[in-house]
Amino acid sequence: MESNKRAALVLEGGGYKSIFEAGVLDVFMENNIYTDSFASIWGVSAGSLMSVSYRSRQIGRSMRIMLALRDDPRMMSMKTFFETGNYFGTDFMYNVVQNQIDPCDLDTFVKDTTPMYFVATDVSFGTPAYLRSKAEMSDTDKARASASMPVLSTMVEVDGHRYLDGGCSDEIPFAAALGLEGASKVPNRVPAEKAVVVLTSDKTYVNEGTLEDFALKTHQYDGYPYFEQDLATRADRINAQRKQLKELADTGKVIVLMPPEPVNVKTAEHEGLPLLNLYLEGRRETERHLEEIREIL
Repeated sequence: MESNKRAALVLEGGGYKSIFEAGVLDVFMENNIYTDSFASIWGVSAGSLMSVSYRSRQIGRSMRIMLALRDDPRMMSMKTFFETGNYFGTDFMYNVVQNQIDPCDLDTFVKDTTPMYFVATDVSFGTPAYLRSKAEMSDTDKARASASMPVLSTMVEVDGHRYLDGGCSDEIPFAAALGLEGASKVPNRVPAEKAVVVLTSDKTYVNEGTLEDFALKTHQYDGYPYFEQDLATRADRINAQRKQLKELADTGKVIVLMPPEPVNVKTAEHEGLPLLNLYLEGRRETERHLEEIREIL
């Protein structure tokens, strides 16, 4: 069962736009707001990857990795895609980077008992899967499953289930974290009273379904009709989530941290300056809301 902490932390996906979240989490740690300040942590896609350095309490690590390796072909390239089926180099990201270039502090990671969920999508059933961290090596596959984008990634198998990116079924899992009506039930989870939700796009953002339409036109998932339904309805679902999130923020149920202006960082970004600026925006927005966040905790 979960602790009596009041608030959940929810981290949206967004590829390299998630460097905004890296800025948020670094300011949290600099102000002694660690994972154990929250009732639970919920990461989606790149948000899952950001949560790893947060759990291991390594200030600056996510930012360093994204900036230093942004133009390394081993990190992301068409060469990697044609060789492995993954645009993002999985062995490089989850082995070489994690264990050699900028190692994760595994000792600190495994000692943390805060419930953490890597949100993925079960391709066979088209349902969100909230994969509970066990603070062990199997977490690597769960984080990878959460961040495996359709078309650009191969499916990841965990415990006999095939998964792809969690954003396909639950891009912003605040409803699951709060136990709202209609949300998927998560075993052994006590709903949080409130939530801090970190988004990677500004308030004017509207998802138009461009990437989803492309994925459907490849016919790569014709054997998975429920997953195709996820893709076909994803844009409307995300836009509805953002609308509901605003309503919850107006009532004080959630605090939303998001970029103040439209983001000019691509999902797969190679330019350093836009990434650095978005990281700094994440820091500034968090500093601006810091007292409000302390109150909700």
